[in-house]
Amino acid sequence: MARSTPDTSAASGLGSGPQPGGKPGRSSVVGTPSHRWWVLGVIGLAQLMVVLDATIVNIALPSAQQDLGFTDGNRQWIVTAYALAFGSLLLLGGRLADLVGRKAVFLTGLIGFAVASAIGGAAPNFGVLVTARALQGMFGALLAPAALSLLTTTFTDAKERAKAFGIYGAIAGAGGAVGLLLGGLLTEYLDWRWCLYVNLVFAVLAFVGGLQLLHGGTLPDRPKLDIPGTALVSAGLFCIVYGFSNAETHHWGSVQTWGFLVAGGILLIAFYAWQRRAEHPLLPLRVVTDRDRGASFLAMFISGAGMFGVFLFLTYYLQQSLHYSPVSTGLAFLPMIAVMIVTSVTTTNVLVPRIGARPIVPTGMALAGVAMVWLTALDLNSTYAAHVLPPLLVMGLGLGSIFATAMNLATAGVQAHDAGVASAMVNTSQQVGGSVGTSLLNTLATSAATSYLVGRQRTPASAAQAQLHSYSTAYWWSAAFFAVGMVVTFVLYRSGKPRSLAQAGETGANGDGDPEAPPAVHM
Repeated sequence: MARSTPDTSAASGLGSGPQPGGKPGRSSVVGTPSHRWWVLGVIGLAQLMVVLDATIVNIALPSAQQDLGFTDGNRQWIVTAYALAFGSLLLLGGRLADLVGRKAVFLTGLIGFAVASAIGGAAPNFGVLVTARALQGMFGALLAPAALSLLTTTFTDAKERAKAFGIYGAIAGAGGAVGLLLGGLLTEYLDWRWCLYVNLVFAVLAFVGGLQLLHGGTLPDRPKLDIPGTALVSAGLFCIVYGFSNAETHHWGSVQTWGFLVAGGILLIAFYAWQRRAEHPLLPLRVVTDRDRGASFLAMFISGAGMFGVFLFLTYYLQQSLHYSPVSTGLAFLPMIAVMIVTSVTTTNVLVPRIGARPIVPTGMALAGVAMVWLTALDLNSTYAAHVLPPLLVMGLGLGSIFATAMNLATAGVQAHDAGVASAMVNTSQQVGGSVGTSLLNTLATSAATSYLVGRQRTPASAAQAQLHSYSTAYWWSAAFFAVGMVVTFVLYRSGKPRSLAQAGETGANGDGDPEAPPAVHM
């Protein structure tokens, strides 16, 4: 079989040159495992920054509101502005990574995210802070898919890929909880503005590492940008995220809710129709029609919607019902994070290569659902060790089984020129799922609290019980999301060892099929 030449290897993006073994043309980074793991560190740091920023600001909101003097009605826009820009531009960001080069887009995203964070940290008023959050979302939409596609094309050996995705999946799943802990520490001991300034530290470290470890290159079959498709899907996703965000402050019968949801649905249908006939589609249908890949996208969407029942409502419960401090609340999630990391690495390295994703992901969904049902038993007399910790550990097992496995299979076997957009679909699925879950659960919880108080005298005790009832309602609905996810993923995932992982291990990103030739890693 044909080997990669030195020039081809250099163009692939990680450098070339003779190696100790005397094999010419091998990539110095790809050929040296330690370099690859340093690349994973850089990518993981960037991904952590993007993921935790979705929750770190939540802890800082009360302090920011008091400092800048904005209303309760405007408070949601600090979170929504980020979600709107991030969710609607992810597919464009993924395609730009394929089009321009993953290193260039990755570094641009880091610089832009850092600058936006600095503007937000120094914001003198509400308008500047919202603008900065929108800019964070925009540059995050460049950064997140570029990071995952770099991981996809860097780790093509099946065993190394499993380890890398186990770690990356744990970061992606646990980032929200890390954000709560870090936000609590920074807000309590420094100032709310440091919840934004801290991104400068992450960005500088990742930028320096990326500049040193990643090498630029171009794809030989670089795709063209699908402008009509980009406009349709960006507008459609914007309307979907905006519509669900409005559901938190407007009722479902409001035109600002259902109107945007209907418009978003129509635009996404039009996008699908256009992708079927476009010469250079933004999202080639081959990326989503593979059964394992489609199941993985749905797993990310459903688990993204369901897990907010933990991060959002359990945070409220710990602080408002049990009167935990922000720092103590963040620390409470650490055991779950530890279990997620161990489970993610174990499932991708040991279980999935042997028995496939079909038993793993549905089992993870079932465990997450059980944890949610378990949380419904919490009351004002519950203790952390006896009542909160056990379901959190079960949730860690469940989410750890889902995220790393789904991310791995969602990007395995993808052609090099589709790696960016496939990675973007992973992030889009999780982001839109999170927006849907947050708005639905918030609306259902609020309605449950209101219904509970009907006919009851409003006292501090009844208000506290109403809160507990609202949290329990959210947990039950989260459990229902995971139950649906269990059925869907069991039906869609193929039985046996994943074909896409076998193909990725045999052919690498360049598909040359030579087990001794280095994989061509395009950046």
